Amino acid sequence: MKYKNTQLTFLNKKMPDFPNIILYAIPFFILAMLLEFYVTIKMGIKTYEPKDAFSSIAMGLGNVFLGFGSKALVLLVFFWVYDSFRLLEIPIVWWSFVLLFFADDFAYYWFHRISHECRLFWASHVVHHSSKHYNLSTALRQTWSGGFYTFIFWLWLPLIGFHPAMIMLQMSISLLYQFWIHTEAINKMPKWFEAIFNTPSHHRVHHGSNPIYLDRNHAGILIIWDKLFGTFQPELESERVNYGLVKNINTFNPIKIAFIEWVYMFKDVFSGNKSIKDRLQYLIKPPGWKHDGTGKISDELREEWLETNSKQ
Repeated sequence: MKYKNTQLTFLNKKMPDFPNIILYAIPFFILAMLLEFYVTIKMGIKTYEPKDAFSSIAMGLGNVFLGFGSKALVLLVFFWVYDSFRLLEIPIVWWSFVLLFFADDFAYYWFHRISHECRLFWASHVVHHSSKHYNLSTALRQTWSGGFYTFIFWLWLPLIGFHPAMIMLQMSISLLYQFWIHTEAINKMPKWFEAIFNTPSHHRVHHGSNPIYLDRNHAGILIIWDKLFGTFQPELESERVNYGLVKNINTFNPIKIAFIEWVYMFKDVFSGNKSIKDRLQYLIKPPGWKHDGTGKISDELREEWLETNSKQ
């Protein structure tokens, strides 16, 4: 009976009239990429490769298309938690959006960090890191599978009383902010900005496959979380960023880009002579982990780099 009442509550819920800002931003994305392409040519930076850029755009379009299903699922779950279990009722006013800004960004940091430290989440997030180029089209290289399960990192927001529509809007704002930081056309922002916010310099580090840059700078909008939790790494003048993965997948096929890590992961889980514990650990251990000790995770690669480059 309670579930039926929850259904009716959801169906009769008056949704705040918030715009879908991602759809409205698509023309801006196109214009920004054209401008960046022009600027980087003038700067002598070869940052675009046609096949790679078209792959990224295809991944972005797929994400938007599948997003209609995943966002409906997320909204249903958020409303279920909000209607059935919320601890408070936070009003939709200006100060609640300020609180939500920080709460959402905190949730994003941990989602992003765990997506690099747990292979089950890496299987969807790896898509975003699969390009060996770094430009605004790379920002569009989004997962086709993550939207259906990574929302669990935000479940505490409707639980404490934030309205689901507010949460979805703030998640879109965060995603929109992160578009502009995928560029080499901007070197550094003012020092005060670099100290507080995520910037192109900070995010270039995040996309680096150099050992010193692996799994650093997981920020969404605010870089303060990385500094607080020990995952911050500045971009070094002596260490040019190499974009992509430790082991690149070397394909422009959107289907392969979207699902190849899932195939690799399940192959590791179900093949060979392994204990049940080892099979499960292929889902929860970081990328690079091997049950026989032959693999290396990012922390180990970083330690080796630091030992070799300690004088620098």
